[in-house]
Amino acid sequence: MRLIALVAAALVGLTLIAPATAARAQTPEVVIDEGVIRAMPIAIAPFQGQYGNEISEVISANLERSGFFDPIDPAAFIERSPSVDVQPQFASWTAINAQTLLVGRVSIGPDGRLRAAFRLWDVVQQTPLLEFQFTSTPENWRRVAHKISDAVYQRLTGELGYFDTRIVFIAEDGRGPGRQTRLAVMDQDGFNPVYLAATDAILMTPRFSATHQRVTYMALGEDYTRIYLLDLETGRQESIGEFDGLVFAPRFSPDGRRIAFSLERGGNSDIYVMNLQSRQLSRLTSDPGIDTSPSFSPDGSRIVFNSDRGGRPRLYVMNSDGSGQRAISGGSGNYHTPVWSPCGDLVAFTKQQGGRFHIGVMNPDGTGERILSSSYYQEGPSWAPNGRYLVFFRGEAGESPRLYTVDVTGRILRPAPYAGAASDPAWSPLLDPPAGDFSGGGSGGRCLAGS
Repeated sequence: MRLIALVAAALVGLTLIAPATAARAQTPEVVIDEGVIRAMPIAIAPFQGQYGNEISEVISANLERSGFFDPIDPAAFIERSPSVDVQPQFASWTAINAQTLLVGRVSIGPDGRLRAAFRLWDVVQQTPLLEFQFTSTPENWRRVAHKISDAVYQRLTGELGYFDTRIVFIAEDGRGPGRQTRLAVMDQDGFNPVYLAATDAILMTPRFSATHQRVTYMALGEDYTRIYLLDLETGRQESIGEFDGLVFAPRFSPDGRRIAFSLERGGNSDIYVMNLQSRQLSRLTSDPGIDTSPSFSPDGSRIVFNSDRGGRPRLYVMNSDGSGQRAISGGSGNYHTPVWSPCGDLVAFTKQQGGRFHIGVMNPDGTGERILSSSYYQEGPSWAPNGRYLVFFRGEAGESPRLYTVDVTGRILRPAPYAGAASDPAWSPLLDPPAGDFSGGGSGGRCLAGS
């Protein structure tokens, strides 16, 4: 179980965070509403010390990929080696149009631990915006870079960062009858992918728990379907039981104590919820149509799901006990794979219309529908923990599927940094709770730490 061993090893050792001081000053804010997005020019100086250049490069790549920042080419820097302990030469940074400047220092202490101290400056106001230090083991330097990226992102946008996360997905090899699938997990920037061995079963719909590094997924064998639980920290894997019928589309409740899924019997598919401790099963729907793809609201009080009970697939919402079922999607086309935002304000979905597939979002009451991405084929959106980005998979005719990301405005659409064929992605929660509230009174407000 190489996947389990490597992921478990990466999950230890970065709970170690040094005390912080964060300057509360006026800051140039990144405006991330529905208007025109103007990427903020930011100078990210190579950090001093061992792993310094590598950490700076990861931070730069993270912030650039978010779409809200425009890292300035270090070749343009006039002040070549700014120190975290010395006020920068602000005229040298305004001359190259930098609005903010990030500097840092990495050291390995006598205890063998890596310490990364950094400071973020407002170049225009000539004031410090943030200073902090992360401590970890040297082999976790990439995670340190992701945590610094999260701190900078939150300080300048007011929104929770999302870089210290992973994505679980189905890695595909081959096409048609010879297609093989493997469960895979990687850092959100595409690095450190690890895989379970290929299996004769077809693996589908892996989903993270919002509270633990635990994954649920389904396996479709020649004569069975099973839902599995996989704990990435301990390596424990188990089936949730055998069912008289086919099971599909498992997803955790927000507290991680239940799983909602679809169970098909006699040509009819309904939604059930299982208590993972008692293994008690509750049936929530009993309509003769196909009810599937349940997804809890972040407070656990409601479930959005997909049903064709009205003649074509639409999105429905019900209370978590199955009461109050009502349709919310009102547009033309067929709706599938709904998933509630961790912020609670939006539901993402797949829509099939006009010979194409679309990824979109709507308000939980069905209003405000908007399409973010359209393609020959695409499906399976999953939210980043800050509710700002979605990962999904798409493909053109005759091509293997690939992973993509898009933000909630639809303006930042990019291939995910994984080159292989892949489907069914799901974004993890933050690997650790945020080290603090770095927002500085920012106005972004999406899924802020502590909100």
